[in-house]
Amino acid sequence: MKISKAEAAQFLIKPDLSRAGALLFGPDAMRIALKRQDALKAALGPNSSEEMRLTRMTGAELRKDPAALLDAIKAQGFFPGPRAVLVEDATDGLALIFSTAFEAWQEGDAFIMATAGQLNARSALRKVFEGSKTGIAIGIYDDPPSREMIEAELAKAGLASVSGSALDDLTALARTLDPGDFRQTLEKLSLYKLGDAEPVSGADIEACAPATSEAALDDAIHFAAEGQVAALGPQMQRLAGQGTNPTTLCISATRHFRLLHTASADPQGPEAALGRSRPPVFGPRRDRMVRQARHWGLPRLEMILTILTDTDLTLRSSSPAPAMAVVERAFIRIAMMHQR
Repeated sequence: MKISKAEAAQFLIKPDLSRAGALLFGPDAMRIALKRQDALKAALGPNSSEEMRLTRMTGAELRKDPAALLDAIKAQGFFPGPRAVLVEDATDGLALIFSTAFEAWQEGDAFIMATAGQLNARSALRKVFEGSKTGIAIGIYDDPPSREMIEAELAKAGLASVSGSALDDLTALARTLDPGDFRQTLEKLSLYKLGDAEPVSGADIEACAPATSEAALDDAIHFAAEGQVAALGPQMQRLAGQGTNPTTLCISATRHFRLLHTASADPQGPEAALGRSRPPVFGPRRDRMVRQARHWGLPRLEMILTILTDTDLTLRSSSPAPAMAVVERAFIRIAMMHQR
């Protein structure tokens, strides 16, 4: 049976076990695994595996023993409660086996959950589930999670109190992270806020969000953007000692000041521009960049971008000048401009 996107989302949150089964398919195995895990947990409870109410098999195993699916849905368990059969990595070659199982399925039999990769509209397996009155097929794609889905994930992680701006930050973060990484971030955030009655803030999210490779360069770039000349030398020495590539440092700085330029030029203000940026900028880092954008203004930010462009060209040329010294000189020039 074909169902709408809203019905599919509701089914995954609260599966209807009066149906014979469901097929989850799509290009992202991680997304499918998380949706399948949540749906089965909601349908069977958290102890289904220990109570032997969940039977697992792969598509390859079912191909070798076609009767295994029918046997599994008809088997009676020792523990009371709903039962399910999970078939992972199903393919079109198993379509007839699933069709036979649907014809034999009766109320009280185990629920059938199947997962598969990307299937087109002509897929035989997909047609079995969509053509059955008691089966459904749900495509799982790379669509960003809705605000409602994020709120459900927050409630599941025990984060009931979240400020409006923090929820906006989480929505932006969810669009840049893989589902597994986003869920781990929420779990980390839940532990971080354990025993803390204050609502989740942007600073909390920044503390728990995955660190990027650019995070180690942020201090030097912020020192230049805020005119902290005295702090630049020691920081550049630390970066050189860590083996940081000067070209990478120059590119990161260019990206930073280009973002400040965009924020400064936005008619709705720097906050709105940074809120729309990808990857998202949130918490204290956003506040810091808003202050920088307002301090510099468009004309001076264009001068800075010119300095960084010239520096990048020097680094990529045959100039004998030490590369890290060239970048440090550019950063000091920028920091000195802050004081004018």
